[in-house]
Amino acid sequence: MVSPNPPSLADKLKALMTSRRDTNGRAHTSRSLSASVDALPGNHVSVSHAAVAKLANGSQDNPTVATIMALCEALGRVPPAHLLPHDSYDDLDALEAFEDPSARRVLALLNGLPEGELRNVIADLERRRADLGMAPVPRREAAERPGRRQRRRSKDEAAQYAADALEGL
Repeated sequence: MVSPNPPSLADKLKALMTSRRDTNGRAHTSRSLSASVDALPGNHVSVSHAAVAKLANGSQDNPTVATIMALCEALGRVPPAHLLPHDSYDDLDALEAFEDPSARRVLALLNGLPEGELRNVIADLERRRADLGMAPVPRREAAERPGRRQRRRSKDEAAQYAADALEGL
């Protein structure tokens, strides 16, 4: 479900530029991010510092997929979906975890379990993390809203939704 005012691409890009560090250990500026894109190995688009600034201040909000891919790579391999305007993509920690094939396998195994079983698995995982001395994972209130569960999309609907989101529809 899309919230009425999800963070914009500009909001998310500014937050990433602030939290991720450039080669000098400082928060990114439009110039340093542009330089980081240019320093990427292989073939990629070039993104001028003016283009980065327009994206970060919201005066441009429809970059190409290649631009998003290059910016995300330069920002430390941020999952590109994070820059899309949707509640499901606001949780950067979850998106980064999703990059791990083992995490995707766990999600596939959890899919379709009854609600009570999911709560039991979550409690077990929280206990195991504590036993290993790992930091607890913060709860994301938006993801744990009580109430009616969202209707699941079919694979075809999900593919079409993702394609539309990437094209800015």
